[in-house]
Amino acid sequence: MEKNCPAIKSVSFKFPRITLFIFYVIFQNITVNAQSKYELNEDWKCAPISNVKEAGADISRTTFNISTWMPAVVPGTVLTSLIASHKMPDPFYGMNNEQIPDIYKTGRDYYTYWFVKDFKETKPTGSNQAYLNFRGVNYSCDVFLNGHKLNGKPHTGMFLRQSYNITNWMAKDGNNRIAVIVYPPDVVGNPNGGQGGDGTIARNVGIQYTAGWDWIQPIKDRNTGIWDKVIIEKTGAVRIKDPHIVTLVPGVRQTEGPQQPAIIQVSADLQNASNVSVSGELKYTLDGNIVSKKVTIKANSTQTVQLNDYSLKNPKLWWPNGYGAQHLYPMKLQFVTEASKVSDQDDIKVGVRQITTEWNARTESRQININGQKIFIKGGNWIVSDEMLRFSDARYDAEVRFHRDMNLNLIRVWGGALIERPEFYEACDRYGMLVFQDMWGSGDCNGRWTDPMKLDDQWTRRKYPDDHGLYLKSIEDQVKLVRNYPSLALWCGGNEITPPEDMLIALRDSIMPKLDNTRWFIPYSNSEEMSRNALGGNGDGPYGIQPLSTFWAHKTYPFNSEVGSVGVSDYESLKRFIPAKNMVLPEYDEATGKTKTDSVWDYHKYIGYDGFIDKYGKAKDVEDFATKAQLVNYDQYRGLMEGFSSHMWEWYTGTIIWKTQNPWTAMRGQMYDYYLDPNACLYGLHSGSEPLHIMYDPTDGMVMVANNTFKSHTNMMLVAKAYDMDGKEKMLTQVFSDVTPTTVKRYLSLKGEMSKLAKDKGAFLCLQLLDKDKKTLSENIYWIPDGNGNYSGLQNMPKGNLNTSAKYLSTDRVEVTLTNTGNGPLAFFNRLSLTDADTKQRVLPAFYSDNYITVLPGQEKKVIIDYKNSGKKNLTVTVGGWNVTERTISIDK
Repeated sequence: MEKNCPAIKSVSFKFPRITLFIFYVIFQNITVNAQSKYELNEDWKCAPISNVKEAGADISRTTFNISTWMPAVVPGTVLTSLIASHKMPDPFYGMNNEQIPDIYKTGRDYYTYWFVKDFKETKPTGSNQAYLNFRGVNYSCDVFLNGHKLNGKPHTGMFLRQSYNITNWMAKDGNNRIAVIVYPPDVVGNPNGGQGGDGTIARNVGIQYTAGWDWIQPIKDRNTGIWDKVIIEKTGAVRIKDPHIVTLVPGVRQTEGPQQPAIIQVSADLQNASNVSVSGELKYTLDGNIVSKKVTIKANSTQTVQLNDYSLKNPKLWWPNGYGAQHLYPMKLQFVTEASKVSDQDDIKVGVRQITTEWNARTESRQININGQKIFIKGGNWIVSDEMLRFSDARYDAEVRFHRDMNLNLIRVWGGALIERPEFYEACDRYGMLVFQDMWGSGDCNGRWTDPMKLDDQWTRRKYPDDHGLYLKSIEDQVKLVRNYPSLALWCGGNEITPPEDMLIALRDSIMPKLDNTRWFIPYSNSEEMSRNALGGNGDGPYGIQPLSTFWAHKTYPFNSEVGSVGVSDYESLKRFIPAKNMVLPEYDEATGKTKTDSVWDYHKYIGYDGFIDKYGKAKDVEDFATKAQLVNYDQYRGLMEGFSSHMWEWYTGTIIWKTQNPWTAMRGQMYDYYLDPNACLYGLHSGSEPLHIMYDPTDGMVMVANNTFKSHTNMMLVAKAYDMDGKEKMLTQVFSDVTPTTVKRYLSLKGEMSKLAKDKGAFLCLQLLDKDKKTLSENIYWIPDGNGNYSGLQNMPKGNLNTSAKYLSTDRVEVTLTNTGNGPLAFFNRLSLTDADTKQRVLPAFYSDNYITVLPGQEKKVIIDYKNSGKKNLTVTVGGWNVTERTISIDK
């Protein structure tokens, strides 16, 4: 039985004390109808169409026996239900995915399923209404309730919400049954190894990666199912639909101090489902203030109501990560009848901010401004949280928090996947991540290139999807779904290609101006409107591992929507999905430039580290390989973001990494694995992307400071020190410095001196920025190769002396103190892991204020670990590094 949300008991307002009594008298008689929303997400059952011969009307009666049906996962897909019931193996482990029948071979009926749910809900009385809402079904369906078919024709389209007024069909005794038959995509595509398989998956209005890509294997049911939330909604006669909140913040704002007013604009569609006109007020409360408008809604009609603009005094603004706070105002939006009954209510969190863009003539690319301030974009490309669409608020929160911890400020939702879910956007709102939201078209499927793997020619593929009207209707619906989130910054027509011309014109000239006219709409992800392509080629990249000099010295596209590298996680991560027999070391042939890899590694999309691992010494086994890969990972992603930051506003207005996460157990382009275990890529970015950052250009030895804040930093001490492999220190320079807002400043070159010090064995370079109290504002430690480009000194580095202690700061927070006792070498590249003492497994997810840490001789560093307290009391911390023997320590109470 589902539990209803509690009815709202009262409405409170914040006013000066002298007026409180007056408002209390006016509003004390407002009552609330049986108005609530709750999800139907438990106790579903399912069965394949081949096992069910009865009609939908019969199945949807509670007298029909479903006791032998399989438990279903809703929200979820057919495949998630089959896996949960152990009918199919875990496709994320080894080669298990190959054991799952592919829909292209089985036919669509194999994955066509009935889903049934019994629930208790009393039939509404009087003018009250009840609705059954589906937020996403893939791909088409028919819906039945208590013996009645709710839809006249099959509902089609993965990205199109459904809402049915079920008031008249509710059971008098309160025992209700929903039955839904879900059909797979109309065209399932041939998973022939191409991008999106043979490309025909794009003929549907749905996600395109499910037939396989160069970072994922095919999802065998193509995500067929009730993949998003199912909600029962109870209202009075009038229902609030698709509210629209716009905030206007004129001028150039600062993150602190008094603010000039901001303008709040609110509108909503009001739907009257009754047979009589209803009069009342649409109103909202914001920061203790009320804005309202009286309105009469005709019988059986929907009316758009625009409230008067409201001037919010001294607003608390919403800023992207790294620049300021992410304040969110609670807004209560209500329709209250003349009888003082709340007919419907929405609770909305409002971030007050304004997004504008302008052409930067120097970089020849678009520049994004928030509240009048230019923002240097440091972003990551995102696919989906889980390839089988097993979404949760907790997972969304963890993944977006990881992006915050990388010191990024934007996530691009890639254009072969979803319009992301509201819960994703809620997390982005909390953590200050701007969102660059593509539609679901991709040039790989949609005809940009000739491709022998594709079934249709380019001209035919250019017309995908088959139903342009459904595409546009779906876009309208999804825009309404997510447009109120302050994190949503940009709309994009598609990945590396525009939609077909008629669809593009409708999006650009009609839909966006009408539904969401405050955000920039880009025709496609590497459009010339975003980034001038003077180099030729595709307008993004490079991909794969690069010499660090590439990021610093070679100018690429001025707003690069995809540039990326490797991402193999450590040995503990690899063991989660690679069988022991497949733990085979990749063999790189320097003469041919090719790598021989095990079949499971190939299947999980490994891309080679080429000879970069060998610079640290030939790997002895997979564990040694994975350890050395973390050094490469850290260096690659720190260098990538430093290189782009070193030319901000000169060459670049932003860059977006391809990519930061995987929706399954892939071995490329990830800062953390599918199981939410971070690797060194994350902490390389954490360093290279920090808002105030000191850094070293490996090409000319220049020491620079990047200031990605709106504040000047003055009276700082810049300190540069070198260390040899034994820990002997040499002071290189110490000079006072300053840096102005949103800029990068060059100070001095250490190239000559570092080349001499590193010639034989390599050396360490430590750069620090200290404030007037000698507190470290930024520290950056580089390991410099020897004269041959190898890390020969690291291979024979003496053991470090690292004392470690840990204590609880709260039930879900641990502080770890790392101390290098001095008179010895650096304690180099230490990985911390919060572990369960009983299972010896890492606690996942856990969030580290820093990791893969190097501690200088005589230095002490502290790391804060946040985690969700799952009731486990016997926790420990494991610490081990390049030259520090791994050990496990207890945590003091």
